[in-house]
Amino acid sequence: MTLAPSEKLVTIIGGAGFVGRNLVRSLAKRGYRIRVACRRPDLAGYVLPLGTPGQIALVQANVRFPASLAAACDGAFAVVNATGTDVSRGAQSFDAVLIFGAEAVAKAARAAGAQMLITVSGNGADPEGTSAQAKAKGLAEQVATRAFPGAIAVRPSVIFGPDDRFFNKAAAMTRFSPALPLFGGGATRIQPVFVGDVAEAMATLIDRGEATGKIYELGGPVIATLRELMQFTIDTVQRRRLLLPIPWSIAHILGSIAGFLPKPPITADQVELLKTDNVVSASAVAEGRDLRGLGITPRSFEAIVPSYLFRFRKEGQFTVPSGTPK
Repeated sequence: MTLAPSEKLVTIIGGAGFVGRNLVRSLAKRGYRIRVACRRPDLAGYVLPLGTPGQIALVQANVRFPASLAAACDGAFAVVNATGTDVSRGAQSFDAVLIFGAEAVAKAARAAGAQMLITVSGNGADPEGTSAQAKAKGLAEQVATRAFPGAIAVRPSVIFGPDDRFFNKAAAMTRFSPALPLFGGGATRIQPVFVGDVAEAMATLIDRGEATGKIYELGGPVIATLRELMQFTIDTVQRRRLLLPIPWSIAHILGSIAGFLPKPPITADQVELLKTDNVVSASAVAEGRDLRGLGITPRSFEAIVPSYLFRFRKEGQFTVPSGTPK
């Protein structure tokens, strides 16, 4: 149920994306007024039914054009920067979208008099990182904090949900590939987090209304290796597929070649990211800078992922579950 309407306005830059639209849903239930800023508002009408009539407004904005951000942030109590890109290419480079964009959003939020700024980053963000994406996200956090003192950064691990680019991509591969690749042998540890829990975490921070400047690390209740996650995917879609270990050197070559495709399944930089464990740090847990510290019980991928991966089974929803007597 939606709570009583609030006079507080929250602007979500990139609010029509995977994380953004889930945050829209969480904030709408709390009664906030929401301004969804995106590059193509004419194609984002699907966010409007997430709230009551008039509660959600769509506006055009692009992080590469500061003037559009100033208009989007005008009158906002809180601003959330949920923009991002997995592939650095052309105008949508990491420098332009992540670093320049983070600074532009922070400056616009401060000029508009917003009380809070939340930047959606990523676990592993590090200004000194070996991955270009991790380095850009680390620098983005720094420039946002300089432009908006007290800015909060949210670092989720691999995010899962109906439209995710992790489990869905792996499941799609099982339709045509006899094997799923295990880069580096699949030993990397990952702590998948539900997109709804990430949204609830940010909504909770907005409810608190405090510009603490803290970094929150968000992960689910289960830590699994890449091998275990790929095996889970295979079991869920009920297909017999091999798990093929691929050395890092060969993985980098494959990523470099695939990076030239219009929509690359993997890039060399993403391979580099996979070399580092993607889990919540012990310090974040001890200091309450995680989901449980925010009063949220994280949901596991085992409980949710099967509810949307069934479509990749041979006969979709009509596939007889494994172990069912015939």
